[in-house]
Amino acid sequence: MKIAPSPRIVSRTLAAIVALTLAAGTATAAGDVYYERAFVRAAQDKCRLFEPRLTQALEAATLQARGAALRAGRPASELAATAARATARAEATPCNDAELNQVKTRVRHAFAGWSRAARINFPGDKAVWSADRFESAHDGWRLFQDGATGASPVRFGLTGRAPQEAHPAAVVSFVGKPRPYAARIVMRDTARSPRPWLGAEGLPPDAARLAVFAAGSDLAPRDLLISGGRAGEVWRFPDSAAEALATLDPREPFLIEFLFRDDSVATARFEAGDFAAARAFLAMGPV
Repeated sequence: MKIAPSPRIVSRTLAAIVALTLAAGTATAAGDVYYERAFVRAAQDKCRLFEPRLTQALEAATLQARGAALRAGRPASELAATAARATARAEATPCNDAELNQVKTRVRHAFAGWSRAARINFPGDKAVWSADRFESAHDGWRLFQDGATGASPVRFGLTGRAPQEAHPAAVVSFVGKPRPYAARIVMRDTARSPRPWLGAEGLPPDAARLAVFAAGSDLAPRDLLISGGRAGEVWRFPDSAAEALATLDPREPFLIEFLFRDDSVATARFEAGDFAAARAFLAMGPV
């Protein structure tokens, strides 16, 4: 069985997995890395090669490789075909295949140290998701991206005491404004608009948008305030918001809109980026 052009490329791919970055920035290299990770991920589904924590790490690596390939210019349809080929190859490979066992050993060795990583940044085109796998006695940011609306800083991400139990929330510290009465996340509705919108605005017409409203708000605890902030509000969203964001193309934006009683709307813009990969990283559980 051969899953790469040469053993040297296999080794380089596994090293790329452990770093969660690409060895090269070209579209071709990005697609090759995605194929390798998708193959190992599909082989894991079939043969149960790895323990749960390593499987989650591999899931994060595979999703990030897909995002990097998209950012490098590979069409989503082509990557879907790449994943299908990788899955077909895994299905045709016996679980006791000698070379697959070698790959299994290399992957396990590569992840031995990486699986203990507590914090990782997932850079996108313009923004970064910062993930934190520490567990604490208080609600804290396990994943976040920073933005702003006007002069007011906004942070969005997942909060919780444990990384695998984090839920979507936004914290805002408004400057010179009254408190909004509602907040919502606005993104492409993948059911109504299956293809990503990658134009100047990055969002489809209103009819093809999905809005997820916050379930409620409160004064933000100190551990959730943006660095340097003295006060702010935390708006908590249903878990369905995180599920929807994970389906977006990594190049797409989404908005957080704060609604005021004078009918004004304050908008903060964010990037989907590797949100799905970062969530898979958190699913590994606390360090």
